[in-house]
Amino acid sequence: MTTLTYQDAARHLLAQGFEELAAGDSRQASEKGWGAAAQMIKAVASSRGWKHNTHASLYRVIDRLVKETGDKGIHLRFATANALHQNFYENWGSTDYVAGGLAEVRGLLDRLEPLLNHQGTEPVPTT
Repeated sequence: MTTLTYQDAARHLLAQGFEELAAGDSRQASEKGWGAAAQMIKAVASSRGWKHNTHASLYRVIDRLVKETGDKGIHLRFATANALHQNFYENWGSTDYVAGGLAEVRGLLDRLEPLLNHQGTEPVPTT
C-alpha cells in the first residue's frame, strides 16, 4: 500500500465507525476506530520510510512523533484508539464511550495528517 492509500483508508474507516455506531454496533465501530488510527499511523510512517508492519512498530512511530512534535496528545489519542481495539474483543464500552473514542480518533487523524511527508505528487512506497 502507498501513503495515500493508508491515508484514504483511515478516513474511510473512521466514517464507517460512525456509521456502525449509528446502527447500534459499538463493537464494529470500535474496531473501525482502531483501524482508522492504525492506517493513519502507517501513512505517516510510510511517508517517512519508517517501519510499520507490527503493532509494536506503530507504538514506536507514535513515540517518535511525540518526540518530534512535543504533542503528548498524540500519545493519549493513540491510547484511546487502542482501548477501542480492546473493546472490539471485550465489548465493555458503552455507546457513549465508543462515540467519545471515535471523536478522539478523529482528533488523532487531524493531528497526524499534517505530518505526512508527501514528496512531490508521487506517493512514497512502503518499506
